Amino acid sequence: MTRVIKLDGESLTLEDVIAVARQGVTCQIDDHAAEAVKASRKIVDDIVKEERVVYGITTGFGSLCNVSISTEDTVQLQENLIRTHSSGYGDPLAEDAVRAIMLIRINSLVKGYSGIRLSTIEKLLELLNKGVHPFIPEKGSLGASGDLAPLSHMVLPMLGLGKAYYKGELLSGQAALDKAGISKISLAAKEGLALINGTTVLTAIGALATYDAIQLLKLSDIAGALSLEVHNGISSPFEENLHTIRPQSGQLATARNIRNLLKDSRNTTVATQSRVQDPYTLRCMPQIHGASKDSIAYVKTKVDIEINSVTDNPIICKDGHVISGGNFHGEPMAQPFDFLGIAISEIGNVSERRVERLVNSQLSKLPSFLVKHPGLNSGFMITQYACAALASENKVLSHPASVDSIPSCENQEDFVSMGTIAARKAGEILKNARRIVATEILAACQALDLKPENHELGKGTKIAYDLFRQEVKLIEDDKDIEIYEELNKASAIIENPKFLEKIEDVVDLAIQY
Repeated sequence: MTRVIKLDGESLTLEDVIAVARQGVTCQIDDHAAEAVKASRKIVDDIVKEERVVYGITTGFGSLCNVSISTEDTVQLQENLIRTHSSGYGDPLAEDAVRAIMLIRINSLVKGYSGIRLSTIEKLLELLNKGVHPFIPEKGSLGASGDLAPLSHMVLPMLGLGKAYYKGELLSGQAALDKAGISKISLAAKEGLALINGTTVLTAIGALATYDAIQLLKLSDIAGALSLEVHNGISSPFEENLHTIRPQSGQLATARNIRNLLKDSRNTTVATQSRVQDPYTLRCMPQIHGASKDSIAYVKTKVDIEINSVTDNPIICKDGHVISGGNFHGEPMAQPFDFLGIAISEIGNVSERRVERLVNSQLSKLPSFLVKHPGLNSGFMITQYACAALASENKVLSHPASVDSIPSCENQEDFVSMGTIAARKAGEILKNARRIVATEILAACQALDLKPENHELGKGTKIAYDLFRQEVKLIEDDKDIEIYEELNKASAIIENPKFLEKIEDVVDLAIQY
C-alpha cells in the first residue's frame, strides 16, 4: 500500500519531512484542517468586503504598512509582492531542501491561521506531489520577516512565473506547469504574504541537517569504536557505572553504543601498570560525542515544534481577531542551528584527531601512513591533510550567524535573525564532518588489515568492516591509486541509509540514553 502523509498542521515529524523530501512520499490535507482553512479565509474575505484597514490585506508591507490599498488593487498587491520579493542569489537549493520547504509551508498554512484559500494550498501541494520543484536561490534571506526572498521564488511557478525543475530539467515556471499538467493560479488578498512570510526555508534546511546529524552521531561512534580496536583500546572508560555518576544522557548513550559495538571484540584490553590510560580521543568518546548528542537532541526538539507552527503575519484568529505580530522572526531557530553547527563541528574535530593517530606510526605502531613500505607510496598521508582542512573550515563556519543583525525595510525591521545563514552553515559543516568520519572508517579498516595480530572484531564493528570491504579493498603497496576515488566510495557507503540500518539490525545505537 502506497504511503500517504496527512497534513493537519499538528503532527508532522522529522521522519515525515525526510520521507517527503528524499523518498518522494505524497501528502494530502486532513479534512478537519481543510475546514479550518476555509473558516480563516472567510474572515479575510469579510475584511476586504468591509474595507477594514488590516496590515498586509488592505495595506502595504513592511515600512509601507500605513499605505492603504483599495479593494480593486488587493489582488495586484499580492502578485507585486511575489515579483519584487523574489530577489534571491546563488546556486539553487537542492531538491530535498525545496521539497521540505514546500511541505513545511503547507503544514503551517493548513492550521487555519493564515487566511489563505484552500485551493491555493492545494495548488502548492499539487506541485509537491507531481514533482515540480521551484528554482530557489540559496542566498538572500535575513530570517526575518521570515524567508521572504527564497519563499517568493517558491511561489513564482504557481503563477506561471520564475523557473522550476520537472523530471530533472530546469524550465520556465509555465513550461514546468504545462509538462506536469498543472494550471497556474492568481493570488487573492493576503495570500502572497501568507505564502512567503515565515521561517520555512531556514527550518527546512536546518531540519535536514538535524536529521543527518543524528545519523552522523551514530556513524561517529562506529568510527571511534573501529579506531579503538586498531589501538587495542582500554575498555574500562565505557563501563556504565562510570557514567551513571555523571548522568548526562548523550554521554551515557555513547558509552552504551561503544559497548554494544565492541561486544565480543578481542581487540580491546584492560588497564595495566605499563598502560594506564588511552588518549582523550579514545578514552573520552562518551564525553565528547555525548556532548554533541545532547546539543543535537535539543535542536531536534526545536525543529519538531517549528515544523508544526504558524510563522506568518498577520495571524487570523478563530474568533476573527487579527494580530500583527512577529512569529515570522527566525531567532528561535537561528540560535539552535548555530548550536547545531558547533555540535557537528566537534564531531569532525575529534574524528580528524583519530585519523592522525591511525596514520602516524609513532602513535599507531603501524607502518607510516598505513602502507607496508612507506616511501615509494604515501598511502593515507594526505587524507589526514584533507581532514585537517575540512575541520579547520568547519571552525570558521561555526562562528554563529545569529549574533549578527543588519536593519532592513527603512529600519522598520531593525533586528533580524540571520537564521537561514545559520541553517545553511550547519548543512555545510555536516557535509565536511561526514567526509572526515568516512575517512576515519576507511583508514581504520586499512589499519586493521595491517595489524600484526588482528583478532575478532566486535559485534557491530565487524558488520561495519565487512560492509566497507565489500566496496573498498585493502590498498596494497604495489598499486598506484587515485585515493580520492576510495574516499568517495567511503563517503557513499556511510551516506547510504542501508549502512546504518544493517548495523542497527544487530546493534542498538541511540543518541539519548
